[in-house]
Amino acid sequence: MVLFNICKRAFDIFISLLGIVLLFPLFVAIVLIIRLSSKGPGVFKQQRAGRNGKPFVFYKFRTMKVDADPFAPSPKTGKDPRLTKVGKFLREYSLDELPQLFNVLKGDMSFIGPRPLYLSQMAEWNERQKKRLLVKPGLTGLAQIHGRGELTLEKKLELDVIYVETASFLTDIRVLLETFVQVFRRKGIYEKRYSRTEYTRGEGKQ
Repeated sequence: MVLFNICKRAFDIFISLLGIVLLFPLFVAIVLIIRLSSKGPGVFKQQRAGRNGKPFVFYKFRTMKVDADPFAPSPKTGKDPRLTKVGKFLREYSLDELPQLFNVLKGDMSFIGPRPLYLSQMAEWNERQKKRLLVKPGLTGLAQIHGRGELTLEKKLELDVIYVETASFLTDIRVLLETFVQVFRRKGIYEKRYSRTEYTRGEGKQ
């Protein structure tokens, strides 16, 4: 496990740095388009729960109007009035997630792991679900390749725990490759199913 964690971190640093350098012109272009097309900043920032529940500042390209409640449930369709026109496009191609390369480089996140949720949500999880906090949150994970927005929150949390219990080089490679397929197919982009908790608190996918 120690070797796995060292190699995983080395991979995260190398690929995130490479991605930031290669995609920097795209980052600048997206920020300019967002700011010119709607009021508000180009990058959305929010505190999320990291490894062991430690708070960290989470980055995304802003996809919603500046007056949208950042703690409301995620959009169920691309017609959600909170979404900007540019934001809808960014979400459908997962481009809104690109700023998290900086989170990965900083060490707050990894490429593969449970998606980071609200700090307040930790109090709602049972002891098994809290095991998802034993690893760094990720850009993608098992939940993202097994239904993404079509899953209930409980199913997502269970898949997160399964990842923690079975993490390996092969698992990470499989998740990474299947994530590209899911992004290409544009499946599960919007939240279709909500548990009672998820409906009232949402996932904060701004």
